[in-house]
Amino acid sequence: MFELDYQHPVHLYFIGIGGISMSGIAELLHSKGFTISGSDRSASDITEHLQSIGVPVNIGQCRDNIVEAIKNGIDYAVYTAAIHKDNPEYAACVELGIELVDRADLLGQISRKFPVAIGVSGTHGKTTTTSMLAMMLIEAGLDPTVSLGGKLDAINGNIRIGRSDRFLFEACEYTNSFLKFYPTDICILNIDADHLDFFKDIFDIRHSFRLFAERLPEGGRLIINGELPDLDAFLSNIKDLQISTYGICREGMDPKSAPYDFCASDITFDGDGFPSYDLYIRGVNAGRIKLSVPGEHNVSNSLAAIAEAYGLGVDPESMKKALLAFKGTHRRFETKGYRDGVRVVDDYAHHPTEIKATLKAAQDCEHKSVWCVFQPHTYTRAKLLRKEFVEALSLADKVVMADIYAAREVNDGTISSADLRDDLIAKGVEAYYFPSFDEIVGFLKKNCVNGDLLITMGAGDIVNVGTAYLKE
Repeated sequence: MFELDYQHPVHLYFIGIGGISMSGIAELLHSKGFTISGSDRSASDITEHLQSIGVPVNIGQCRDNIVEAIKNGIDYAVYTAAIHKDNPEYAACVELGIELVDRADLLGQISRKFPVAIGVSGTHGKTTTTSMLAMMLIEAGLDPTVSLGGKLDAINGNIRIGRSDRFLFEACEYTNSFLKFYPTDICILNIDADHLDFFKDIFDIRHSFRLFAERLPEGGRLIINGELPDLDAFLSNIKDLQISTYGICREGMDPKSAPYDFCASDITFDGDGFPSYDLYIRGVNAGRIKLSVPGEHNVSNSLAAIAEAYGLGVDPESMKKALLAFKGTHRRFETKGYRDGVRVVDDYAHHPTEIKATLKAAQDCEHKSVWCVFQPHTYTRAKLLRKEFVEALSLADKVVMADIYAAREVNDGTISSADLRDDLIAKGVEAYYFPSFDEIVGFLKKNCVNGDLLITMGAGDIVNVGTAYLKE
């Protein structure tokens, strides 16, 4: 059985090394003296970066890659939940006796090496919150190692290798991956019904998040959204932990006596949709916070980051400076450019709650019409949350549907983007569907006008629509 030992580095082959988490782990271990190689289905800027630092990457996956890797002395192969048993490299490892290591197990073993391991969890907002917190820790000189599920310009990518005893990482709930981690600190941002191809229902998901919280050692730090439904029930009979809550001071609530340890009051938005708010820490005004990313959901994300940073001893000025400097990560309300006065934004939102947050943020920006070009991610999610998707997308002025991005699934013919378009039209929303990106781009060029805000949205390759739209 594989055990991570920095004193005895081995050769690890990553199946799917171009994935955002896999690449970060690969680079981290490469820096520790491990021999790293791997493969991915297609080339990308991530695979190019890995190759530039001396990590060989096969483009395309086949049995021969494993045969060759064995000749080069691989000891183990690492895989993710996205790699199925019929993957030719996975199957070759089984056939040829190469022990397979699950990515989550490997990340868990890495987390165990750090005296302070901070896992940021939640159905939404993990990458943004982790990035905000990373910038605070860096600004305060705490020199963390950081593993992100997205790209942050401030660390030149998705991984930062620090020299301190602090490890900051995203803790994903899908397939209960986070139950393999060993955190000393946990942030729980939100808990919504998602990944219903794995979880049975919202109660099953809440149960998993509770199990994750229980992985904290006695006296560990838990930062949790105080606005979570049934919070008292969620926390009942939990072990002795340092628990801090955060939340937004809603109408009629006095921030000096709010039921949260960290709260935001008097939120205002500028013309770009960027919020400012008064920060209260346990009833005491700690000054005005200004963000450089839009939306109320980012107020909540910033509060979570502040609460954890505060517990780690970061001074308020470092927090404020880092939050003002944070311009967002790639694919999170990322402005890609302008064409004929139309602002083009790309966003990773692929769950109804995320879509609502993004479109509400868009409404706070200066605009004529908000266009949302949406690509659903997986048939299961589209089918099980169909009503919720329609409700969320109706916040846009005009919606253009792209075909569903299958990801790990096979189309069974029971749901389509045309179905969602029809639901939107029935709800009175101006909505369209086109089966190809070329058709979508052509339609947008004819119909978007100066002053419109165009958002490409989804977890697949919908970003390519915005890129093509911006080209002459």
